[in-house]
Formats: sequence, structure tokens, C-alpha cells
Amino acid sequence: MLLLGLVILVLGVLGLVLSFFGASIDYKHRSAEILNWDVSPGTLVLWGAISTLLIVVGLWMMKVGVRQSWQRRKEHKQLAQLSGKLDEVELERRREEQARRGDDEA
Repeated sequence: MLLLGLVILVLGVLGLVLSFFGASIDYKHRSAEILNWDVSPGTLVLWGAISTLLIVVGLWMMKVGVRQSWQRRKEHKQLAQLSGKLDEVELERRREEQARRGDDEA
């Protein structure tokens, strides 16, 4: 999710950069050009709006991805702690069993 959000964010930023710096506008004929592609000014505005939306969606997806990753790390840490406690209890139980066997044999 984090990587997909980053890709979408880069696409949005690239779209905005192209619309700001790659566009040439002819005010007399009311037309615009992005990378030798003739578009109307309305299309240029729509291009910018879609690029902005991609940036917002990309940031949101990155936020969700980071939150999920953090939650997984937190759960993994808790499981590791519980596993360690379980190992300690199991070791102590085995020692007690061995001690009982030693007492029974003597």
C-alpha cells in the first residue's frame, strides 16, 4: 500500500509539474499545449485537478500503509514477548518434571 501510494503521488506531482512548466498557453486562440498535445484550457484545469487528486490519494494511501506496517510491527513485538514468556514457562515446567522424576527414583 505504501509503495502504491508513492507511485500515485509521483504520478500526481509529475502531472502538476507538466501542467505548470510544460504547458504553453495561447491566449489569442484560447488553446493550450502540453508536450506538443493541443488541449483546451478547461482540459488543462481538469488535468491539474486530477493531478491534485492523485497527490491526495497517494498521500492517503501512504498514510494507511505506514499505519498498517506500524500495527504489524507492534503485533509482532507482542507475539515475540508472549513467545518468550511461554518458552520460560515451558522450561520451568520441564525442570519441575525432571526434579520430580529425580525424587521418585531416589
